[in-house]
Amino acid sequence: MFTLKNYDTSNTKNDVLSGTVVAVALVPEAIAFALVAGFSPLVGLYTAFILGLITALIGGKAGMISGATGAMVVVMVSLAQSHGLEYVLWATILTGLIQVAIGMAKLGKFIRFVPQPAIFGFVNGLAVVIAMSQFQFFKDAGIMMYVLVITTMLIMFYLPKYTKVVPAGLVAIVVLTLIAYFAGFDTKTVSDLGNISGGLPTFALPDAPFSFDTLMIILPYSVILALVGLIESLLTLSVLDEMGGKRGSANKECIAQGVGNTTCGFFGGMAGCAMIGQSIINFTSGGLTRLSSAVAAILLITFVVSLSDIIGVIPIAVLVGIMFIVSMNTFEWASVNRLNKMHKSDAFILVTVTVITIFADLAIAVISGVIISALVFAYQHAKITKRTRMEEDGTKVYELEGPLFFGSAVQFRNEIFDINNDPQSVVIDFSNTRVMDSSGIEAIDKVTKKYTESGKRLKLRHLSDDCIEALSNAGEFCIHEIDNPTYKVVRDF
Repeated sequence: MFTLKNYDTSNTKNDVLSGTVVAVALVPEAIAFALVAGFSPLVGLYTAFILGLITALIGGKAGMISGATGAMVVVMVSLAQSHGLEYVLWATILTGLIQVAIGMAKLGKFIRFVPQPAIFGFVNGLAVVIAMSQFQFFKDAGIMMYVLVITTMLIMFYLPKYTKVVPAGLVAIVVLTLIAYFAGFDTKTVSDLGNISGGLPTFALPDAPFSFDTLMIILPYSVILALVGLIESLLTLSVLDEMGGKRGSANKECIAQGVGNTTCGFFGGMAGCAMIGQSIINFTSGGLTRLSSAVAAILLITFVVSLSDIIGVIPIAVLVGIMFIVSMNTFEWASVNRLNKMHKSDAFILVTVTVITIFADLAIAVISGVIISALVFAYQHAKITKRTRMEEDGTKVYELEGPLFFGSAVQFRNEIFDINNDPQSVVIDFSNTRVMDSSGIEAIDKVTKKYTESGKRLKLRHLSDDCIEALSNAGEFCIHEIDNPTYKVVRDF
């Protein structure tokens, strides 16, 4: 939570200046995404203000920026086209409630199961998407558009090498806007995107009946919006954690996103989530605390209420140039250089997630990366090795090593044991083998049954009590030795 008592005033200047840059950069994004969904530009601007301010104050990561995003808009477009804004507002409210429930259940921690190659793929894919989203502004653009874009990129690239007193993005915005305005350059400005003037958002229930039928219409969209929003937000949090070295709270971010989205629905905004591009602008411009993201949100609504004419003269080219630099800084270039040195599976995951993020859907991309990683992990660990020895009484002992689970169960049943040629007394020693799931339990029972049907006596050595209980429930062929186990069997099956 943001409190003045805990705020470090040493970074105030950087926070305010960085928040100013972010506020200006938010304007075209918020307007563009609202227009894509078929809404008024104010819907996107209200989303950026409300969600941005709430996550700034109670979010899980200081300085992270939230607002209307392309990933969320893509999901809600069909609902907007079929039922209109009012149903989208109800879906936004429900989206927030789902996200709050996820945060309260402390499920945000599961973001750590997303492997690093998948995170690299997510970052690289979004970097490309950020760059590609700027191409729309070049339609029917004159030569001055290209000149201003290149000039902005040069300022963004070279100015920080000489001074970081003022964010390079702010310098580019102020200087090039003044030059373009007084020189009368013929180029697109923010005002060309749509009218951004308006008042403060006001509370109102969506003008659509909230009934069971409405719930059935919006529920699928809300679930997808909640998951997509949290995936993008928590992955953005992970990226900023790595950049800044301080760990944020995934569960707090889930709750903040949920509270913000529910509030948006009651105040005329659509569902949104964390914005990796603007978050990186804030971070690289020196905005390290909650004040920077709060300033961005407050300035944004100030633009809408009283400064729309001034913001309207800013050339779109300047903001496009800033976003191109953000795209370049977002892309994990080191991951490309390491592709040849990575395991083939990791390289495949990285490239796959990148491509799916660009051409399909963020949630599908990340889930695909997790599934591929899980399958690769299971395949690599689905091996059990054995050593055999004979005891003085002629008993043959199989000493196993490796996890026994669904991936290695077939090998355990069919390849490890020589039932026909084994002596009458056999022991399987599980000292170095972990039984991980019900497939492992079932495999043990089947092997035991085979020895029993062959008229041979099989004992299971070093089984834990919980494994013995599971075996007794799974079948009736197991005979075990009583001793002290050196491991525990996973029970979540």
